[in-house]
Amino acid sequence: MDHPIAADSASRFEAYVEGLVSVIGHADRARPLRDYCVGLMMPCERKSVEPMAAVTAPGRTAAQHQSLLHFVGEGRWSDEKVLAKVREMVLPEIVRHGQIEAWIIDDTGFPKQGRHSVGVARQYCGQLGKQDNCQVAVSLSIANHHASLPVAYRLYLPEQWAADDERRRKTGVPEDIGFRTKPEIALEQIRAASAAGLPLGVVLMDAGYGCNTELRSSISALGLTYVAGILPNTTVWAPGMAPLHPKTWSGRGRPPKLIRRDRNHRPTSVKELALGLPAKAWRKIAWREGSAEQLSSRFARLRIRVAHRDYNLTKSRPEEWLLIEWPKGEAEPTKYWFSTLPQNITFGNLVDLTKLRWRIERDYQELKQEVGLGHFEGRGWRGFHHHATLCIAAYGFLISERETIPPSAPRSTAMFQAAGIPEGYRPRGSTAAARAAHSKLDCDHAPTARSRPRQTLAAVSMLRRSDQEPGDVQNFMTQ
Repeated sequence: MDHPIAADSASRFEAYVEGLVSVIGHADRARPLRDYCVGLMMPCERKSVEPMAAVTAPGRTAAQHQSLLHFVGEGRWSDEKVLAKVREMVLPEIVRHGQIEAWIIDDTGFPKQGRHSVGVARQYCGQLGKQDNCQVAVSLSIANHHASLPVAYRLYLPEQWAADDERRRKTGVPEDIGFRTKPEIALEQIRAASAAGLPLGVVLMDAGYGCNTELRSSISALGLTYVAGILPNTTVWAPGMAPLHPKTWSGRGRPPKLIRRDRNHRPTSVKELALGLPAKAWRKIAWREGSAEQLSSRFARLRIRVAHRDYNLTKSRPEEWLLIEWPKGEAEPTKYWFSTLPQNITFGNLVDLTKLRWRIERDYQELKQEVGLGHFEGRGWRGFHHHATLCIAAYGFLISERETIPPSAPRSTAMFQAAGIPEGYRPRGSTAAARAAHSKLDCDHAPTARSRPRQTLAAVSMLRRSDQEPGDVQNFMTQ
């Protein structure tokens, strides 16, 4: 007998898909839209088009494969409209647990072989922790302590790609897409979110973005606050210090206007400043419960002025927070942040908001592990973004379902019944197919789709617990 929770979830899923259909255009896109989202949430090891076709239409796999391939790779529907609809449907569930507190910008990499998939180049890949052949996408998520949701997502197109007309044509890169740095893409996403009237939050970013002075200044110009990771060699004016005033006018030529520094009056690096702080400047602060214990560390905070090339300015930059983390047992401080959060913010709240950036790590891990964000095997610009949009749509639905299954619900609870797979069928990209020629579809590997399916909604009951670390999701799914 079907579990009532699963039946209710399936009904809500149908209503959710209907909402997406309302913005996706032609009625003939409704079925592939639903099937693609179902495939993303089915218990499959690989969420590329071919295996999803097999699990969503086992009796007509070839036809389904072509339908889904055309829908995601060639369909002329708007990613922006679908993401806006996802946001419209999911955001009320997120804010029911508290107002939006943060806008989080980051990027994620997808290892790729060859040079023909759009945007592939040798660049830093976070998933591998090193430089390698990969694609990189920049995203913006909105978050509170309950959940987070990506609201913008765009492929970073390296300079060699942006200037290569042949590769652009073959992969369908739009004519209006030129080279943009990752911080420039992030700023475009932030501006679009501001124009769309999204609930405001402090902009959180790691040092890859936070070291960009222009990005931080542009965020401030939009009326937004930020917490930005920086590097240890970033220079600041220590508390109570500021640049020298412009030189006294001699009466000849134009009056000097630029602030200045000299050999005896110079800024210092944040690392030097941190190492010189007295012991009483450091406080142990806890920010949330982890999977095993409360997370805490030692922090110091100071009011400073950013010194980066301020000798080109006519007045010094305003004061902001410098937050420093120095965990017990470490030889030196490990992390540094600038923040324009209010001067009267409590120390604990400053640390808590700074550490909320962990949610983007959760986003990417769940998007990759649960709904196959990195599994798209096409080469084109449109397909890359369509697949990501539908992954975000599926993820958004899972967010909205987090509290629908009690922790005591049976692990076999399922929204969809696992479809029967043609005997001996093996999709391309299956790790199992590479291991053994007699293996079944990778969706059937331990635990098997028939004996003990790895059900997505069972994972949702675990994901609703805010104390789980990102790695706990994978551990749960493989138990």
